[in-house]
Amino acid sequence: MTSEFAIAVHSLVYLDHRQETISSEALASNVCTNPARVRKVMAKLKKAGLIETKEGLDGGYHIADSLSQINLRQISEALEVSFVSAVWKSGNGAMPCMIASGMADVMDEIYQELNEVCKNRLESLTIQDIKNRIFKGEKTDCGNHKK
Repeated sequence: MTSEFAIAVHSLVYLDHRQETISSEALASNVCTNPARVRKVMAKLKKAGLIETKEGLDGGYHIADSLSQINLRQISEALEVSFVSAVWKSGNGAMPCMIASGMADVMDEIYQELNEVCKNRLESLTIQDIKNRIFKGEKTDCGNHKK
């Protein structure tokens, strides 16, 4: 899994908290990454309809829907996140040994099943749930970042 998922969740919580259009620079400052990474993630969220953009001098990003309506599965699908995967596979499909030739496919099936378990769990968590965990009923300003 890449850091895009964390960037997306963090950004959506921040956008909702601020309730205004926020630039990629201000988002990047709060997320503690660079604006180019934020823009890359936000482009995918916009394509999925989770955020909207505003052009111009005071442009940036704002939330498209109520946070209670945006679940983490929607975000993972917008970003095409794979939670469990392997960069290396054991065995070789061309080998005569059934274990060596069949292991990679079996492991891929297991990874697919685990990804589905993760996505099903994420479907039950909304951005609002994440915000509630952070604030635990308290409200703070989070600073006065420029738009």
